[in-house]
Amino acid sequence: MLVILTDNQILAPGQVCQSCLLADQTGQPRWRRGRLYCGQAVKKVAEQQSEQFECVMGFRVAQIE
Repeated sequence: MLVILTDNQILAPGQVCQSCLLADQTGQPRWRRGRLYCGQAVKKVAEQQSEQFECVMGFRVAQIE
């Protein structure tokens, strides 16, 4: 499951991405094969940390299980 991380909240991508011009046709981030195509990977601080990406709008996107 993808989530948007802010300083003090965890949001569903639909709440943020549906107004983004880079979102797909359903208003979701462009996520394929474990990679965010509308952003770049962020270096992990800890090994057990989930994979995180920063979108071009400045939000952090994480895949959690």
